[in-house]
Amino acid sequence: MILMSTRGTQSVIEDLLTAVNAHNLNAIVECFAKDYVNETPAHPSRGFRGRDQVRQNWQTILRGVPGVQARILRSCFRDDEAWTEWEMSGLRNDGGLFQLRGVVIFGIRQGSIFTARFYMEPVERGSPDINAATSRLVGSAPVQGEETTT
Repeated sequence: MILMSTRGTQSVIEDLLTAVNAHNLNAIVECFAKDYVNETPAHPSRGFRGRDQVRQNWQTILRGVPGVQARILRSCFRDDEAWTEWEMSGLRNDGGLFQLRGVVIFGIRQGSIFTARFYMEPVERGSPDINAATSRLVGSAPVQGEETTT
């Protein structure tokens, strides 16, 4: 029974990836349950419920990045859960680079995605190094020349 459930879970995620890369908005939306719940823990106000918002989000992405392509870099499937690491990229209509990377943890029920915990972020080129980022995180200035240990 678990093997069958795992295979079904993997198939749903493969269907989503195929739909995204085919730029098929209706097929993307069909991967999600009507009562879908999206949580974005790092940005709580971005969470939402329902397929209508899934449609609106993907419609915006497909219009703004018409050549968008997605890859699943790593995945793990267990029963009704899929842990997936994604990379999405393409050129925006304004010529800028669109690139997201991160993890999405999906809950699958009856052949549809009914929950997701979304940890995808834009890739930052030229962002601060680890010392500056850590200092910014805790609200202090980095100490020049000080060695850091982890």
